[in-house]
Amino acid sequence: MINFLHTFQPQAILLSLGSINIYWYGLCIVLGIVLATILAVRLGKKIGIGQEEILDLAFWLVIGGILGARIYQIFLELEYYLADPIRMIKIWEGGIAIHGGIIGGLLVIFLFAKKYQINFWKLTGIIVPGMALAQSVGRWGNYFNQELFGQPTFLPWGIPINIIYRPENYLAEQYFHPTFLYESIGNFLIFLILIILFFWFIKKEKMQNRFLILTLIYLVLYSILRFFMETMRIDDTPILLGIRFPQIASIVLIILSIIGIIYSLKKNKHSTK
Repeated sequence: MINFLHTFQPQAILLSLGSINIYWYGLCIVLGIVLATILAVRLGKKIGIGQEEILDLAFWLVIGGILGARIYQIFLELEYYLADPIRMIKIWEGGIAIHGGIIGGLLVIFLFAKKYQINFWKLTGIIVPGMALAQSVGRWGNYFNQELFGQPTFLPWGIPINIIYRPENYLAEQYFHPTFLYESIGNFLIFLILIILFFWFIKKEKMQNRFLILTLIYLVLYSILRFFMETMRIDDTPILLGIRFPQIASIVLIILSIIGIIYSLKKNKHSTK
C-alpha cells in the first residue's frame, strides 16, 4: 500500500463512455452511502425501526446531506465559486464539507422523525456508525481528485501530486501527506468504536438518552480527528483569529457535545437513584 501510494499518480476519471465520464470521487461517495444504508437497516432491526422507514430516510438524507455539504463548502470558498458560478453544481469534481453535511442531515432527520413519530435520537443512533464508515470510504475520492492533501513530506507513504494541483508556494515539492488516508483510517476506527458502543447501549434498556450519547460521542470523536487533520492540510479555507474555520467548527462541536454527554450521564445517574 505504501509503495503504491508513493508511486501511483491518481486520475479523477474512472471510466469514459463517449462524452460521459464516471469519476472515482462519485463512486467512492455512492459506495459509502450504500454501505451506510445497509448498516442502518441492520442496526434499525435491533431497535425496532423498519427497513422501509430507513430506506425512505436514506433517500432524503442523501439529498439533504449533499446539499448541506455543498452549500457549506460554497460558503467556505465563496470567492472561488462566484468567479465561475457553474462550478457550484459540478459536485462530481469534489468540494463538499462534512460539517455542512451534518447540519443538512440533522435537519432531514428532525423533519422525518416528526412526520413519522419516530424518536429522533434512535434515528441518529443507527445512522452515525454508518456515517463514519461512509466517510472512511468517501475520503478516497479526495485522493483520486488530488485534493485536500497535507504538507510536503519525505516519508515513504507521501503521495505524488500533479503540479497543476499544488499551491503556488509548493510548486517545487512533489510528495505530500496523504491526509485523506489518515482521515479514512481515523473514521474507520470511529466506526468500530460506535458499533461496539451501539450493541452495548441496546443492552442498557434503562439507560436514558443512550442514543443521544452515542450520537454525541460520534461528534466528539470526528471533531477531534478533523481538528488535527486541519493542522496538516494546506488547502485554502477561511481563517479566524489564526485558526482554520473547520477547526473552529470542530472546537464548538466538541464543547457542546461533551456538555451534552455530561448532562445526559448526570440525568441517568439521578434517574437510577
